[in-house]
Amino acid sequence: MNLRGLVSVTGKPGLFKLVGQNKGGFILESLDKAKIKTVVNLSTTKMATLEDITIYGEEEEIRLLDVFEAIKANGGNTVDVKADGNTLRDFFREVAPGHDESRVYTSDIKKVISWYNIIKELPLFEEEAPAPLA
Repeated sequence: MNLRGLVSVTGKPGLFKLVGQNKGGFILESLDKAKIKTVVNLSTTKMATLEDITIYGEEEEIRLLDVFEAIKANGGNTVDVKADGNTLRDFFREVAPGHDESRVYTSDIKKVISWYNIIKELPLFEEEAPAPLA
């Protein structure tokens, strides 16, 4: 799974693809149907690549990519983000065993599910991640 150019921006819903950089900051394109381009200034906005995001674990942090892989291995089926908290929590126990239930909130689970549903149709989702630079 190669999600290197995909980012989450604090305060903005959805996911974005990093398409360039200019003097004002990074140029992002939304991954929804609107494909809106926006410029994000890093001095005022926080941004995180999906590859860098982790989820609180009981013993160690769980990489978001590992959760996405577990969902994909489970047939790619998710629960409705509008499902009740118990249904969401049960689903997350399957795909992210060992997550810290006291620090991973229902809103976090909903975000992971919605992100998965956004990216599952993207060609990057099927690509292998490039090898890290030595």
